Amino acid sequence: MSGDPAAAILARANGTSIAYHRTAGESPCVVFFPGFRSDMQGGKALALETWCRARGQAFLRFDYSGHGQSSGAFEDGTIGEWVEDAVDAIAQLTDGPLVLVGSSMGGWIMLLTALAHKDRLAGMVGIAPAPDFTEELIWKTATPEQKRAIEEDGVWYQPSEYSEEPTPFTRKLVEDGRRHLLLGGAIALDCPTRLIHGMRDPDVPWEHSLRIAENLTSPDVELLFIKDGDHRLSEPHDLDRLCRVVGEVVDLGRS
Repeated sequence: MSGDPAAAILARANGTSIAYHRTAGESPCVVFFPGFRSDMQGGKALALETWCRARGQAFLRFDYSGHGQSSGAFEDGTIGEWVEDAVDAIAQLTDGPLVLVGSSMGGWIMLLTALAHKDRLAGMVGIAPAPDFTEELIWKTATPEQKRAIEEDGVWYQPSEYSEEPTPFTRKLVEDGRRHLLLGGAIALDCPTRLIHGMRDPDVPWEHSLRIAENLTSPDVELLFIKDGDHRLSEPHDLDRLCRVVGEVVDLGRS
């Protein structure tokens, strides 16, 4: 659990709760979507919050269910449930136009949430976005033994470079992910979009962003490849770049 005692809690009708931080400010509201097993206390979320406060820009960061301080167990979560978390948080905690910013799996949640809030969408920024990762980057690359663990045991535990505890990939996650795949056809979103991807990303190949760009129907899509960039893109110069790019999209959303 993330140590963030100042987080506010959104209680939902289904008995679950979402932890969040909201900063009041000008429209459009910037909303940050964390990655898989990440939470709203990460460097990118906090850098964007600081940047938004300095500009007087509205901002929202939150934890999906099973992440950070939100209710639920991580292994019970699915893409569909995390999208519902995001859609509810945006509906109840924001007003007006939105600039959505998604990191890794958060890029997938961002795109699915954008499709549910098309009428409010002013722009998007993806950082190593990973739509369809459960199928393209987990299932299709898994060994027969790993697939057997997912199908028969219900979970496969992958050693993690980012945590002492292995990362669980559940059958529920993989099967639900198949109901939310985006890369097999057009992604009908027409807002300004910027995709930032490190070319030394060991987790999500930079070609993934090319596929997203090709599938988005928006004519205003720009790709920024970082030759020596890793997956996290969380070094100070990476965070400066992220804030600059988000600023460009926010300014476009105001015009």
